[in-house]
Amino acid sequence: MKDGFLKVAAVTPLIEVANCMYNAQNIADMMEKARDAHVKLAVFPELCLTGYTCGELFLQDTLLDSALEALKYIAMKSTSMEMVTAVGLPMMRGNKLYNVAAIVYKGRVLGFVPKKNLPNYSEFYEARHFEPGNDIPVTVKFDGYDVWFGTNIIFQCETMKGFSFAAEICEDLWVAAPPSQSHAVHGAMLILNLSASDEITGKEAYRTSLVCGQSGRLVCGYIYADAGEGESTSDLVFAGHNLIAENGTLLAQSERFGHGMITNDIDVLKLWAERRRMTTFKEVTDDTYKYVSFSMKPERTALERYIDPAPFVPGNMAERKKRCEEILTIQAMGLKKRLVHTKCTNAVVGISGGLDSTLALLVTVRAFDMAGLDRKNITAVTMPCFGTTDRTYHNACSLVNKLGADLKEVDIKAAVSLHFKDIGHDPQKHDVTYENSQARERTQVLMDIANQSGGLVIGTGDLSELALGWATYNGDHMSMYGVNASIPKTLVRHLVRYYADTCGDKELSETLLDILDTPVSPELIPPKDGEISQKTEDLVGPYELHDFFLYHVLRFGCHPAKIFRMAKYAWGGTYDDATIYKWLRKFYWRFFSQQFKRSCLPDGPKVGSVAVSPRGDLRMPSDASVQMWMREMDDLEKKLNSNLNL
Repeated sequence: MKDGFLKVAAVTPLIEVANCMYNAQNIADMMEKARDAHVKLAVFPELCLTGYTCGELFLQDTLLDSALEALKYIAMKSTSMEMVTAVGLPMMRGNKLYNVAAIVYKGRVLGFVPKKNLPNYSEFYEARHFEPGNDIPVTVKFDGYDVWFGTNIIFQCETMKGFSFAAEICEDLWVAAPPSQSHAVHGAMLILNLSASDEITGKEAYRTSLVCGQSGRLVCGYIYADAGEGESTSDLVFAGHNLIAENGTLLAQSERFGHGMITNDIDVLKLWAERRRMTTFKEVTDDTYKYVSFSMKPERTALERYIDPAPFVPGNMAERKKRCEEILTIQAMGLKKRLVHTKCTNAVVGISGGLDSTLALLVTVRAFDMAGLDRKNITAVTMPCFGTTDRTYHNACSLVNKLGADLKEVDIKAAVSLHFKDIGHDPQKHDVTYENSQARERTQVLMDIANQSGGLVIGTGDLSELALGWATYNGDHMSMYGVNASIPKTLVRHLVRYYADTCGDKELSETLLDILDTPVSPELIPPKDGEISQKTEDLVGPYELHDFFLYHVLRFGCHPAKIFRMAKYAWGGTYDDATIYKWLRKFYWRFFSQQFKRSCLPDGPKVGSVAVSPRGDLRMPSDASVQMWMREMDDLEKKLNSNLNL
């Protein structure tokens, strides 16, 4: 429950049709296993206390009374459990029978949620026995106390923000307007589905897409528990296909044709943040819903969910290739539009032999091809200076020549040396003035060459550098169109690699691979023994960590302690706690202090869900204080020094 992570379970017990106490005992055994796994919310299938396939036995008093006794047994077993359990049973209200989900916690039933949509087609004939559930809750007596009964009930945990849920039953999900739509806009962050979905060929894939799609549309967690082994096979087979999804992503699913339990962690604060961000997600408050509160002791459990160490880069190779092609096309289409709109047939790119300028040139070439322009109208300018190495220089020249652009060399050493003399700077003092003078001279050269040809200067800086402010203000920070502005450094590598793998030119591919193998560096400090002496990641930190931080800070607004915990989980085998803490603190300080550079960024295309354009995704004051975040980092440091388990 700490940091918004809620461990949930979807459980298929082994049952016997019409043997309620046998079923209840098996359910209770599975509840204990779930409790021992630190589950806080366990969902069991539809009508699991009796079996879904009872048929005409649902009209027998013996079965119905036994089901209620079985529910009392389940409630009694839950008395000492810090876990909410949802179980299905048939239940009379007045003189009608309902298919209900009973929500049980700490020895009591918190509410009964009846099924609203009863299938009565093909193999289903539920309307033969059951009544559709009422929306607006009413009270019923159970075991001597009043319990709310109705579909419009939301259960809220008072001790954990975001832990609120509602329930629907099987067919409720498959209709045009599922009850969960209303539940979500009335505040339910999680949807439970107690189901008995029989298995036929092809249904697995559709069921999975339905659950994932609903969780995405509603920005919720969705726990789907399916009937399985033990149900009658007179006409149907039930596979026990359990699913746990979060905002469109499948977190876990069971093997079919058996029984058992799947668990995973749903990040309810992540869902909360996503709903907060989406202005089109409108919450509704009215008197048609009842809100049932309960309290649960907060607990920190080990994470089970997968936390992607590289959230900007798809892990699946096929998906990664598809994404790379899509991103390159978005970048090129953005630049093509700018070229066509300005009636510009020339572009100027500063080419260093590094990753960012390589990607910018590749995108420019693609944009020119799309626009039917001659690649010779791309002026790729290499500007060697004090820190340039032979390796990067030769790679830059080789890349331009293989792509068919026009290579222009402007050695800026004399110009920068004269500038040092003009401002009275000692050239032996390798400080920020020494470095930035070179970056600004390069930008001036590019801008003036663009003026000569009537061209556009194409920016090379990437999202990671912009987030950290690792750019020279009015130097490489400035351009006429920044094609890499929303590409994080970890993704830049994969885009260049994809181009190398698919270009069909052996020499070009070899050059690109050597660029990929070159340490990231601005090359503003003289080399040592001909090798790069200034490595960016030694100074600013590993980009793979910073991209992880960037994603979770901007996308979900997480607290520093939560980001640290997730980074430990994702990167624990690579970086120790002290290293992660060091660079997370550096990230926050640089992110806030360097906003003034992002406030005046040139135009550039957005390609993903995280971007820092001052016109779009990041309208942030340049003088915002970082102190509250630093205080949280200080608290985190104290806990680290106290060897607390974070």
